[in-house]
Amino acid sequence: MKKHVVRIVIGLAIVVAFLGHALDHYRILALDTFEAIIYDARLRLTMPRTVDNRVVILDIDEKSLLEREKGGEGRWPWPRDRLALMLDKLFDQYGIAVVGFDVVFAERDESSGIRVLERLAERELKAVTGFLPVLEKLKPQLNYDAIFAARMKGRNVVLGYTFSSDLPEVAPKKGMLPVSVLAPETFKGRNIGITSWNGYTANLEELQKAAASAGHFNPWTDDDGITRRVPMLAEYNGAYYEPLSLAVVRALLGFPPIKPDFLTQGISKDYAGLEELQVGPLRIPVDERVSTLVPYRGHRGSFKYISIVDILNDRVDIAELKGKIALVGTTAPGLLDLRATPVDSVYPGVEVHANLIAGILDQNIKHKPPYAAGAEFALLLLAGLVMTLLLPFVSPFKGTLTALLVLLAIVGINLALFQSGHLVLPLAAGIAMILLLFTFNMAYGFFVEARGKRQITGLFGQYVPPELVDEMAKDPEKFSMEGESREMTVLFTDVRGFTTISEGLDPKALSRLMNEFLTPLTEVIYRHRGTIDKYMGDCIMAFWGAPLADPMHARNGILAALEMQRTLKDLQPHFKANNWPEIHIGVGLNTGRMSVGNMGSRIRLAYTVMGDAVNLASRLEGITKEYGTDIIVGEDTRAALSDIVFRELDRVRVKGKDVAVAIFEPVGLQGEVGQAKLDELELFHRALKLYRSQNWDMAEMQLINLQKISPKARLWQTFLERIAFLRANPPGPDWDGAFTFVTK
Repeated sequence: MKKHVVRIVIGLAIVVAFLGHALDHYRILALDTFEAIIYDARLRLTMPRTVDNRVVILDIDEKSLLEREKGGEGRWPWPRDRLALMLDKLFDQYGIAVVGFDVVFAERDESSGIRVLERLAERELKAVTGFLPVLEKLKPQLNYDAIFAARMKGRNVVLGYTFSSDLPEVAPKKGMLPVSVLAPETFKGRNIGITSWNGYTANLEELQKAAASAGHFNPWTDDDGITRRVPMLAEYNGAYYEPLSLAVVRALLGFPPIKPDFLTQGISKDYAGLEELQVGPLRIPVDERVSTLVPYRGHRGSFKYISIVDILNDRVDIAELKGKIALVGTTAPGLLDLRATPVDSVYPGVEVHANLIAGILDQNIKHKPPYAAGAEFALLLLAGLVMTLLLPFVSPFKGTLTALLVLLAIVGINLALFQSGHLVLPLAAGIAMILLLFTFNMAYGFFVEARGKRQITGLFGQYVPPELVDEMAKDPEKFSMEGESREMTVLFTDVRGFTTISEGLDPKALSRLMNEFLTPLTEVIYRHRGTIDKYMGDCIMAFWGAPLADPMHARNGILAALEMQRTLKDLQPHFKANNWPEIHIGVGLNTGRMSVGNMGSRIRLAYTVMGDAVNLASRLEGITKEYGTDIIVGEDTRAALSDIVFRELDRVRVKGKDVAVAIFEPVGLQGEVGQAKLDELELFHRALKLYRSQNWDMAEMQLINLQKISPKARLWQTFLERIAFLRANPPGPDWDGAFTFVTK
């Protein structure tokens, strides 16, 4: 751990730097820019790319701007009697539901010549008898504004207007604003960050009074010039106004009131609690500026465009407009209503409103909730601690895999919440922090720790698996080859009947056979963090707990033994295909204190283990065939484990030992052993108890019952033979129930 202190401290400093950004103590501008790029990428990745037929755009396009003799209406603005005619056709002929204008009518329409005639009546033609009465009679036909206003009355027509952020003294105040949608006292005492404006350019009073409603078309342009959001409420002179998109939706729904929905309180002292606006059955999520992200459906053309000149000339099928929402806007470059958006660098402004209308109706608007900063903080802290505290202790490959998995987890969860939950959670800081921590750790490991790894590999590379060498290389000063005493687990395996097998094979076939089963068994030991001590003919000796300390050495040893038996069973078809005999092995394991280190002579040394516990493991392997079991472990190994099911086999005195020890057979992990097997174990344990109490008849009956369950089991026959012997040769009242082996 001491070796990695500097590395960890630097890693934690990197994490703290990103946490400060998340808590808004300061802003890292590069991260803010990266965040905007990531948001745009997520939006493009998940947008549906389908055409929404509920909203149509009546386009003031190049075709409509052609001179009338060429089939168009001429340059914009058009005489408003033509717009009045368009409204008549839309509502009376096509059955449109709502018409919204993404244009503002701030100037009077004098295209009819009415102002010229009025000036002539006041000056040059003032004395001409009959001129003034004729003019008064013609005025209703020449007042195009009045005609346009008359066609709007009683219809769902929503006008557009714009606010200005110029200095108050020079900001325009032109036209008539609509009635505000919220009372001035609505947000009194709350820290609401509503966008405020100093001026406006609105519609003529006559037109505004005739329209059903009006909404501003001021999007919020971010610092990079991209339009990602629209203010749902704009403040001017203490009053609050809605955008064109919301006004159109409200007109469609019958003008339900806008109700600010103050949700969770107490997130922070500055939190105002406004997260949504409720409009009838619909909820519109808003951010701290009371603006809403535009849910772009796709690239330009996500809504049907119809040239206005085709409406005026009855060239549109009624079914294309009936019951729909129509937005009047322009895609003509000369009219300057093109914007940069996340989906296209040149995008019609009118389609921004169309996307927002569709999103409000579909209730799929993305929302950056107020707890996003807290979520980002928790995410950065968790990911940062994982990376900082884990990367110094793993290999470059595992470090790369860890960083990749953490990165994929963060991005995957973020994308899932973005797509399914419509939540916009910060991602840039997390990605940048993970990449920075990964780069730092890889560079540090390469330049600082490579030398230590080379040293430890030179010492232990010939004794332990490469995975353990990698772990040891993290702190090479802790390891040496000097002898020491440790609590460890040792394993012996031996092929049963190997002499007979070897006599039936030629040397080459025998060599192949040895390699074919020793290699996979060695790989099993390596997978379970074991160290191969030596190969002795057909025998493998391995141990756990050195040179790398392993608190789970007993468990790893047993799991390795169980897997070795499964692996050997899987190899039998391969042996049969090569005309080789079946291979069966006995495995003995024991746990205890033993000496480990470099042992031997000046000529040759070996890193090995020695001691009574080692000798007992060898004896346990030798008696596996006596009980017909594959694996036998000592009582100390059994005592070290609680999640493995064991069968107690016996108490024995092995050759060279006067003290009796209990021996056990591992059956499998708890929860993985079937009930039938558990019942069999319970029955045998009862028989063993009766056997030790010298109740030969009852013990024999239990064993006979076990023979009926498993007729081929050698274990039952072993004890039945002993009972027959002991019944004839009673051991006496001081018998401890142990069996003494006189051979190895």
